[in-house]
Amino acid sequence: MYYSDEVIDQVRSANDIVDVIGQSVSLKRGGSNYIGLCPFHNEKTPSFSVSRQKQMYYCFGCHKGGNVITFVEEYNNMNFTEAMQYLAERAGIRLPESESGPYEKRSQNERRELLDVYKLAGTYYYYMLRSSAGSAGMQYLTSRQLSESTMKSFALGFAPKAPSDGLYKYLKSKDVSDDLLRRSGLMNVDERRGTMYDKFWNRVIFPIMDPSDRIIGFGGRVMGDGKPKYLNSPETKIFDKSRNLYALNIARRSREDYLVLCEGYMDVISMHQAGFTNAVASLGTSLTPGHCALLARYTKKVVLSYDSDNAGIQAAVRAIPMLRKAGLTPKVLNLEPYKDPDEFIKALGPDAMRERLKNAQNALMFEIAAARRSYDLNDPDGKTQFFERAAAMIAELPTEMERQNYTDAVSREYMVEKRMLQELVTRQLMVDPSRRSLQQASVDDDRDEYDPQSGYDPEDAYAYYGVTPDVDFYEDEATGGMYQAPPPSGRRGRAGSVAEQGAMISRQLLLNYIAQYPSIYPTVKKYISADDYGDEDSLTGRAAALIYAQMEKDGKVDEAAVLSRFPDASDQTRIASMFHTLDPVSSPAEREKAVRETILKVYSAAAKGGGNDLQQAIVRKNTETELRRLKITLD
Repeated sequence: MYYSDEVIDQVRSANDIVDVIGQSVSLKRGGSNYIGLCPFHNEKTPSFSVSRQKQMYYCFGCHKGGNVITFVEEYNNMNFTEAMQYLAERAGIRLPESESGPYEKRSQNERRELLDVYKLAGTYYYYMLRSSAGSAGMQYLTSRQLSESTMKSFALGFAPKAPSDGLYKYLKSKDVSDDLLRRSGLMNVDERRGTMYDKFWNRVIFPIMDPSDRIIGFGGRVMGDGKPKYLNSPETKIFDKSRNLYALNIARRSREDYLVLCEGYMDVISMHQAGFTNAVASLGTSLTPGHCALLARYTKKVVLSYDSDNAGIQAAVRAIPMLRKAGLTPKVLNLEPYKDPDEFIKALGPDAMRERLKNAQNALMFEIAAARRSYDLNDPDGKTQFFERAAAMIAELPTEMERQNYTDAVSREYMVEKRMLQELVTRQLMVDPSRRSLQQASVDDDRDEYDPQSGYDPEDAYAYYGVTPDVDFYEDEATGGMYQAPPPSGRRGRAGSVAEQGAMISRQLLLNYIAQYPSIYPTVKKYISADDYGDEDSLTGRAAALIYAQMEKDGKVDEAAVLSRFPDASDQTRIASMFHTLDPVSSPAEREKAVRETILKVYSAAAKGGGNDLQQAIVRKNTETELRRLKITLD
């Protein structure tokens, strides 16, 4: 759906980004920003920054960034239209009827092309499994006791060992372009020879489908001892493994009021074949907040069915807090003495699995039992430490009733006097506030003054938490914003020569200088036009056109509005990175010097394309000399 810029800005402006993100992420004020643990990747110390002034967020760890609309899209696994509708309803705004715009049409066309290619590839793999070339795959699947009906339900296929370009030739016969094949992730490309060959070979293929039953990716299990054992499609415009779940397209239609979360493809397929069609799995990656948000769209209860070994137990312990944070009620399935659901069902059958699911363990009791493994209860000190740990976990519960109920349960389970355990819980509740974890902190804690009793300093949230950030970023005293230093040019994997990379970094840095110091715009405009940053097809060129237009109209830059003009999430992240990159300096004079040098670099890079005429060269030389002496005054 297409919405005008005015409507997008109206919805965005009506939803304060700190309020929206604060509903899902625990934020703490640090100077003029808010910081917290990033919801898009696992981290122990906060690198996720939210600016109320700029109405932007940015993670200095995983580098995801955007405005309030982007966050709702990313966190809740919504598309742009769904995010707009959600935020409009939240703000009481009625959206007009709309139609697709040019950027959205381009994105929709690319998604449609990729979906068509993956559908063709799925057909090819499906046919190969049932041909003589797929005998190894069929033998493997039948040895795992899968029926033909189950194989058909999951559209299982096979990628033959030879020829190595069978899928390539098939897709070329369907008039699929090499450019689209490159973007599809289905091919390995030999750039030196200019050839392509299939990414998957000698593997059983598990098609990955979205909730609308469209193939968006593949997982491949190698035959024999090849490495890696499982291989997934790379991420594309239609596939993000951290935001999709295997078999959700089937499980979402289940009549059960809960979903079973497994670790792998075969566990899910075995569960479905046994009649438990509410089973899903993450796609070769640990559970993420994106997975949890997706689960929350279809259920309120999740049973974790991870492997019963130590790795599976630890994975469940990591998953439980994320599931709770997404508003889900987690339980944990006991599979012992078997390792996984597939083994359990083969050994004991569906009825035994149904009974285990019915008696799945409460998540907190599971966490306490998992913690129990770290202590020797035959040792008095170890026993004391275990009950202190259990009390700390109970103390984190939000209501007194919950704390009382769990105190009762733990005292019965581990044969400790309730009175003694209650004393430990009470002691935990009286702990100094400075010992609170970031997850317990509230965005509403906006104290303005230093608190010597708790150690809280509103100008330094990290001092409050007693931690140091895992990534390199800093708070700029002049602007009050959180920034990262410009990256060095010449980094491997980046396109262009060292000089070209340096010029691009300088252009983006200058655009951020304009955003932070609007008073320099008349000077910058005198020497550098919007066209000097790149053409309209380049990301920096488009950003420059928007920023120059805003400066001409309003005399300031609205960073969040600039982001809204880039419908692609990856583009928004790159623009957000630009707005969070600034030269670290120790004085206003150094900042003025840095701005002057950046203007010179951008001018010099742009002037190189102006021809070799002697008179032009002299003019450029004189202008560069003038820029070196330029007086820069910052607000």
